[in-house]
Amino acid sequence: EIKMADIIKIDNENIINILNNKGSLDIGKPFSQEIFLIEVHIAGTSHIDNMDLLEPKLFQGVEVRFFREPNNKYDSKAIVVKDKDGNKLGYIPRDKNEILSRLMDAGKLLYGKVKCKEKIGDWVKIEMEVYLKD
Repeated sequence: EIKMADIIKIDNENIINILNNKGSLDIGKPFSQEIFLIEVHIAGTSHIDNMDLLEPKLFQGVEVRFFREPNNKYDSKAIVVKDKDGNKLGYIPRDKNEILSRLMDAGKLLYGKVKCKEKIGDWVKIEMEVYLKD
């Protein structure tokens, strides 16, 4: 059995050095990367009451967040798309959500970035890229 005291000699001076990050304990940040998965549009934007207020804030590069909605009565794999303030923007399209919902259910962090948008009549078509943070 290896004890911390066997690895690092602990005395008052060492503890102060470690606390001031001068000691031999260097805690690095875990390696993480952004993995591009798929490009989709946000489904259901025409059903969002305040879309006219939310739309101007959704420009290229803006991050959006995903939340699973397993109790959705229309689709148990539903994934809600929200802005950083928690406003609902719509959903990941049903024909694209199966693998993404499985990844989220397994505890993976998925999010989106707005790629582009266009207004088609009253409909705001918002394209986004979906990423996995690993």
